[in-house]
Amino acid sequence: MQHLNDIKGKEIVPGYFGRFVHGDKLTLSIVDIKKGSPLPEHKHPHEQVTFILEGELEMVIGGEKMVLTQGMTHVIPGNVPHSAIALTDCRVLDAFSPVRDDYRVD
Repeated sequence: MQHLNDIKGKEIVPGYFGRFVHGDKLTLSIVDIKKGSPLPEHKHPHEQVTFILEGELEMVIGGEKMVLTQGMTHVIPGNVPHSAIALTDCRVLDAFSPVRDDYRVD
């Protein structure tokens, strides 16, 4: 059992600060994003489920632009290119399967 504030985090890219919980088959991440921060287009083999806890996040997923707001969710299949920019300060919950070993914090 852990409290979110006790989980050591790391900056994924400038303006995106995540805290990560790893199970055997998935990674759960809570990411705080500063307004105006871009996430460059990328892809990964992991399936990703994104849930917006707070704020507005513009995303381009597989070439389709959308604005996700508080309470919205989206499933991003593995290897689909996606990018984002925070229209406001945001807090996002992401789940990845399989585990994101690149998100482990020592």
